[in-house]
Amino acid sequence: MMNLSLVIAAVLTVNMNPGENWWGLGANFGREMPFTAAKSFKCDLRTNNYAHPAQALMASDQGRVIWCDEAFAVNIKNGVITLTSDKSEIKLVEKAGKNLAEAFRYAVKTWIKPTGEEPELLYFAAPQYNTWIELTYHQNEKDILEYAQSMIDHGFPPGVFMIDDTWQAGYGDWRFEPTRFSDPKGMMDKLHKMGYKVLLWMCPFVGMDLPAFRRVAWGVNPDDVKGYPMKGGFLNESNKNGWHGVPYPAAIKWWNGTSALLDFTHPNAVAWFDEQLTRLVKEYGADGFKFDGGSVSYYAGTRDSAGEGGSAPKTFAHDPSVSATRQSSLYGDFALKYKGSEYRNVFGFAGKPVIMRLHDKAHRWDALQRLIPDMLASGMAGYPFICPDMVGGGEWSAFIPGSPFSEELFVRSAQVQALCPMIQFSASPWRYLNKENQKLVSAAVQLRQKFAPKFVELAKKAAKDGEPMMRNLEYVFPGNGYQNIKDEFMMGDDLLVAPVVKGGVAEREVVIPPGKWLADDGTLVTGPSKIKVTTPLSRLPYFVKQ
Repeated sequence: MMNLSLVIAAVLTVNMNPGENWWGLGANFGREMPFTAAKSFKCDLRTNNYAHPAQALMASDQGRVIWCDEAFAVNIKNGVITLTSDKSEIKLVEKAGKNLAEAFRYAVKTWIKPTGEEPELLYFAAPQYNTWIELTYHQNEKDILEYAQSMIDHGFPPGVFMIDDTWQAGYGDWRFEPTRFSDPKGMMDKLHKMGYKVLLWMCPFVGMDLPAFRRVAWGVNPDDVKGYPMKGGFLNESNKNGWHGVPYPAAIKWWNGTSALLDFTHPNAVAWFDEQLTRLVKEYGADGFKFDGGSVSYYAGTRDSAGEGGSAPKTFAHDPSVSATRQSSLYGDFALKYKGSEYRNVFGFAGKPVIMRLHDKAHRWDALQRLIPDMLASGMAGYPFICPDMVGGGEWSAFIPGSPFSEELFVRSAQVQALCPMIQFSASPWRYLNKENQKLVSAAVQLRQKFAPKFVELAKKAAKDGEPMMRNLEYVFPGNGYQNIKDEFMMGDDLLVAPVVKGGVAEREVVIPPGKWLADDGTLVTGPSKIKVTTPLSRLPYFVKQ
């Protein structure tokens, strides 16, 4: 039996051991990892999940593990980790194992405890398609169908298809906008006939001038007042000068303006939201939703730090004992009913059978270089089912005429994602690339389909054991000095991927772990070793353990 030493405190100080490396916390911090005695780092998960999946979990390559049921603040300086929680005790296990993988497995078994339920496996079996870059705020029936058909016409297999923001009449008015969708049910039927599973973009914000706002905030339903007698279904301002004794809902600033935010501790808000989504499933055949906007920072009354800054009014929930991080989790819990959905960010959802996606990345080489470490960090925070951002980046402004656009970057982005757990397209390769580069992207998808059965099996396994599908080399091959490798990754234990993440690179160095490995070009390589490989734009280097 393993000898464990357990330390519990609301404020915990952990002295790093010589040479110790730590991982965890959330996908946003991949570029910072591993955390070492030489680094300074701060974050406060109590008020911000930094637009990515996050968890109060840290594990070290010397077998130590830190956990908290609620969020904590983290300050790393001069080799000391200081953690502060105001909601739950923080636990430090000194001897959870001998290395990073054993420490992480201890956390999974002790606290995360995967449900065993599998997520929608189509995410791993085929590419995903999202209409955001193509249509931005102009989602419409005609262009959606043309985009979906174009992917099939160019040889891409149908997969999960996401109709993004502005398909709806308004935030909180979850009807198809009638001037842009003449036959939404017919459109959904056509997409299904093509072989797609269709998701609709969704958020917990409601415009404050809509009937839905009055219905949920004040309990006033023009159609059925008796059906909703409870009042105050939004996050409220701290003052009590409201309408008929009900506090005014807080005006929350978010990336699309100012709206009210659903309070998932209030049954009135939950009942209304469930009614809207269930109707979309029954009437139109929606297969799920792309759940967006659940950031801790909004529930904490602070703006999202990912490029927004500033502050919003202080807020409280119907149940004020519930923390902002728990509100974010409740949003995720609500969404579990709609299996097959995608989440962009949430706190405290490790071990759940849900698909997560990284926050939007810019169309730049430094952003592409963040992709692998952020994906790896997600797995070490307890989220194995992680999707990269859209191929080429998720910022629509990079794809408008006159903006800097790199075909090389787009191709390399597709190659990075090709052997990740998932790949998601939005910008159409047929619109932005020349014929030769279109072929290279198609080749990346064909390569992915070759490995898709393996990825499906890895997803099934992760649903049971909670381990990352995508792993850093230190996790799989401990003690070999691989802790700082951020441009290679493992899929499972036997597929090594070494993409190119820099522009104009004709060759790259690849660290080969112990064992015999068959390279993509047919050569047999023995590790541990370092080799140089040529990297024309047509090549994605990978190695299969023999």
